[in-house]
Amino acid sequence: MRINLILLLLSSSVFLLNCQSNIEQKQSAEGVVSTAADHPGQSGVKDDMSQKNVVQVAVTSKDHTTLVTAVQAAGLVDALSNAGPFTVFAPTNAAFAKLPAGTVDGLIKPEKKDDLADLLQYHVSLGVFKSESFTDGQVIGQVNGGNITITKKDGKFMVNGTATIIASIPASNGIVHVIDAVLLPPPAGK
Repeated sequence: MRINLILLLLSSSVFLLNCQSNIEQKQSAEGVVSTAADHPGQSGVKDDMSQKNVVQVAVTSKDHTTLVTAVQAAGLVDALSNAGPFTVFAPTNAAFAKLPAGTVDGLIKPEKKDDLADLLQYHVSLGVFKSESFTDGQVIGQVNGGNITITKKDGKFMVNGTATIIASIPASNGIVHVIDAVLLPPPAGK
């Protein structure tokens, strides 16, 4: 009798483990995240049908590889993959190249993560600010607590008088305005 009970328990355990394995395989085949360690946040959700979010817009652009590297180094991928809505002022690779030599390499070091996050958050606004709604002199609050000013010069919109908006791309969680210069936050206290 005792042997039958042990065999019954073993058989039940094997059956339950097999069922769990089949469920995990089915979830993986359907694109459902199988473990939190593999895909810890919103950026891990696979969706090839919907409009791209602001991070995916940048990732698919050959002109924004430096920005993507910086966003990853600052640990902001998941935050910017969430629902938003966000307005992202996205400097091109050429914009980052205008910075003094070594600036980008210095900022992506782990010990500079907070400085990098502050710089990148100065390029992000909560809400959707479309270019057709901009007004000359408009001030927009940024995620890092700073403000940017939109101006219009020769029919083009500029940010802080230094970065020209050269394209605007709608995203599922906001809009990306491609800019030709990196926005530098004002020093603390100003």
